[in-house]
Amino acid sequence: MSDTPVKQQSTAAFYGQAVASFAVAMAATALGIVNLEADAWVRAFLGIAVLYLVTSSFTLAKIVRDRQEAGQIVSRVEQARVEQLLAAHDPFQKL
Repeated sequence: MSDTPVKQQSTAAFYGQAVASFAVAMAATALGIVNLEADAWVRAFLGIAVLYLVTSSFTLAKIVRDRQEAGQIVSRVEQARVEQLLAAHDPFQKL
């Protein structure tokens, strides 16, 4: 069998940067909505819209990741089948 690719892991710094970036973006958006000179219902609507956008983004990222991982598994299974057929094949055998 061929070598299986090493699963890429994010570094701690990249993970920390992503979390910090998310926190800063959410805090800035919340601060902007709170300080918006509009009625309370407008600010509440914008707050709900931001929360809906965030949950939709997380769901989309999970679906994309799951599809990619499923594709890798199918590809590895197909590759193993081909390698098994090639290993069992004897080119010098009479037909």
